[in-house]
Parts: sequence; C-alpha cells; structure tokens
Amino acid sequence: MSANTSNKPKITREEISLQKAQELEASSLRSLPNAVGPEKSILSSMLQDPANYIGLAEEKGLVRDIFYNPSHGELYDLIREMQDKNESVELVGLNQKLMDRGLLDKIGGTSYLTEIYSYSTTPAHFEHHLDIVKQKHILRSIISKCSEAINRAYEDQEEVASLLDEVEQNVFAIREGAEEETEASLQTNVQAVMEDLQQLILNGDQPLGIGTGYKILDSMSGGLKGGEMFVVAARPSMGKTSFMMNIVEDICLTQDLPTMVFSCEMTSKQIVQRLLFARARFEIVKLKTGKPSKDDLRRIKAAAEEVAASKLFIDDTAGISISELRAKARRKKKDEDIQLIAIDYLQLMRSTSKQAQNSREREIAEISAGLKGLAKELNVPILVLAQLNRGPESRTGGAPRMSDLRESGSIEQDADMVGLLYRSAYYADSEEERQEADGVAALNLAKNRNGATGEIPLTFIKGLMRFENSERRIED
Repeated sequence: MSANTSNKPKITREEISLQKAQELEASSLRSLPNAVGPEKSILSSMLQDPANYIGLAEEKGLVRDIFYNPSHGELYDLIREMQDKNESVELVGLNQKLMDRGLLDKIGGTSYLTEIYSYSTTPAHFEHHLDIVKQKHILRSIISKCSEAINRAYEDQEEVASLLDEVEQNVFAIREGAEEETEASLQTNVQAVMEDLQQLILNGDQPLGIGTGYKILDSMSGGLKGGEMFVVAARPSMGKTSFMMNIVEDICLTQDLPTMVFSCEMTSKQIVQRLLFARARFEIVKLKTGKPSKDDLRRIKAAAEEVAASKLFIDDTAGISISELRAKARRKKKDEDIQLIAIDYLQLMRSTSKQAQNSREREIAEISAGLKGLAKELNVPILVLAQLNRGPESRTGGAPRMSDLRESGSIEQDADMVGLLYRSAYYADSEEERQEADGVAALNLAKNRNGATGEIPLTFIKGLMRFENSERRIED
C-alpha cells in the first residue's frame, strides 16, 4: 500500500483550496468564476507558436494552479517540460507523450487535444486572454480564502486575533499576487548578486542597503537591507531609544525615506520631541533652566518644519500584539511604501496565541519569529530594540554579551544582526572614572550574518540624547 501511495501525484495547496471552493460551488448551485475559452485559447497559441508564447506565459506568471480546468493545467505543465528539454512542441509528439503517461484520456482524448490546437485562429489576443484567466483565478482565490475563513470563524472562536491576522495576510497575498509564484529563479538571484557587486564597485564606501548615519556600522554591515532584522540590545538607561531615533532621523529626515516607528514605551509626542530637539541640537534641559536663545529657536523652527514635512509614521499603542503590528505595517507599506520599521521595544510586545499564554519564553519566540517573517514579507529592514538581563551588572566593567538577551535565545537566532549598546560611565566605580568615561560609548556588533563583527566606537552627548561617530580606536 505504501508503494502505491508514494506513486500518487502530489496535491498542491492551491488544488486543495480549489476543491473546497468547488464543494461550495456544488452546495450553492453557483459556478465558480472561470474562463475555459480563454484557457483553451492561450494553450492553442502556445502549441501553434511555442517559441514566442511559452516563454511569454512564464514571464507573465502563468502556473498550473491558475487554470480552472485541471486538464488544461496538466497540459500546460507538459508543454513547459517539453520546451525545457528542447523537445519539439507539436501536436503529434504531445499526443504520444500524453498516451505514454496514461494522461490522454484524462485530458479528453486526441479529439479534445486537436480541438485545443485549432481553437485560436490568431494568437494576437494571447495577453488579453491570459489576463482574463488570471483575473478569474484571483476571484476563485478570494472565494476559497473567504470560505476557509468562514469555517475557521465557526471552529476557532478563541483564536480571534490570530485568525484575523491570517485572513488579512491571505487577502494581502492575493492582492500582491504572492500565490502565483513566490520562488525566485536561480538566474534572478544571480543577477541580483551581480547588481549588488556592481553597485559596490561603483559606489565604493557607500552601503548596499540603507545607511544608518554611523560610518563604521555601515561599513561592517553594508547598511540595513530589506528582509533583515537588526536587534539593538542594552540594559535600561543606556540610550537604546536615542540610538534608534538617531538612525530614524538619518533615514527619514536626511535620506527622506518613509519610516514607521512603533513605540510601546513612549508616547508619540515624546518621540517627536526627542527627534525634533536632537535634530535642532537643542538640549532639552535648557527648558528647565532658562529660555531658549534666538539661535536655539531658529534651529528648533527649522527642525520642526523638517519633521512636519517628513514621512514619519508613529504608532504608540502600548503592549501592541505581533498580529496587530503586522496588520498596521502591511497597510503602511502598501499605502506609503515605508522603507524602515523601528520598534521600541520587543519585550513590551505581546502574542495572542494560545501557546504563548502559559510561557513568556514561547511568547517572545513567537514575537521574534513574527518580526523576522514580516521583514521578509515586506522586504524592509526592521530595527528592533531589546532589553538585556542583569548579566552585565555581575561583571567587572559591565560589558554585555549576546547571552544576556532576556527571556529567549530565539531573538539571537532570528536576528541577522545583534548590536549590544554600552556606555562605560554607567559602570564606573568612582566619580573620577565616571568623568573620564563621560561620553564614551560603543556598539558591540556581536552577530552579523553577512559581514564582520566587532566593537564600533561611539560618542554619547547626553544633553542632546545623541550617539555620534567617534574617531576613538577600540583597543584589542
């Protein structure tokens, strides 16, 4: 029995969804959207002029699952196979191959194959008919996913948040055409790598991804790249939020790229205040000790105009769930084409799944994996802050380690880069040492999946809440 089972053709996820939709079709006495005539027309064009139309169909994203009639999908796959093997795609040879594989009767016999071949009198309408077939497939996908959602809504009434997220993701995938062909070809990936290499040669020191404003970090990482997750971790009061907002400032204001900030700890007003005063290089403490000077006001006004005109989007939902964050990020990516997502901070987020309710470690793991998945789905870099445990407090000098990441090793596993932020003055034993170390900071790039690791020297200007590039050398 096992041998027979292994010889059975595999059923794709799309075919399973189609079966469910067809069951709905039978029960409702309504036909699913289809375009059998145009399906026959595009197959006819490929058989009459394979050199031109098989390749064009592949370029346009035509795959087997898009056909409503399974026989048409079977026939299309065989035509592509013959083309890939440099076999002549013609009626007699195709008929024989179908017969040899026991598929001829399944598609309707020789007479139906001949009917398909002669169906289109001219291939001039090929692209128009292909668009019709694809549109009908989208409609069937909508019906299938909605039918599935209805069934899930009856069965999984305690998993509302995760179900809502899944439904939205399915609809988003249909809209973006993600279900047609998600696997990039080898040639496409080789071309992308060669383009990166060319850009590296032409641009010299310029990062391949989005620059952060920190020269050594950009040199080591190549910039923030789509699909990657960069975790910046530190103990409380080290300046994580300031460091994140310094990067956001450079990307959103200096490079003028749309940016989304999720702040679980601070209000949107506090975030804007930090950004505005840091941009204006105005020490907020001056508001308590006296009035700003005319020069201060001029810089603040100029910074305010810059911030107001920028495409910075801030969501300050406290304890936001991973499913809610994903939904908001997807919409903003679609509406505003955001180029960076920054999150402050990971341990303040939550997961609403059943499995996460009884395990904080499992919850953090789900959030971490969800953020990495979102980075890949939207093809944007995600900068996420994280809290370290008390490990540094027990060490002389307080230098952090990657093992100090709180509550879950999955953060370390999911992240493409992990930076440990550190200020020496915080752990100084005496006032003299504290003054000597004042302003001395470093980002230990402890993990870098695609580049070098090591310490990056920084200068911290406390009054401005800014981390800046430092010429200081880190001793080995």
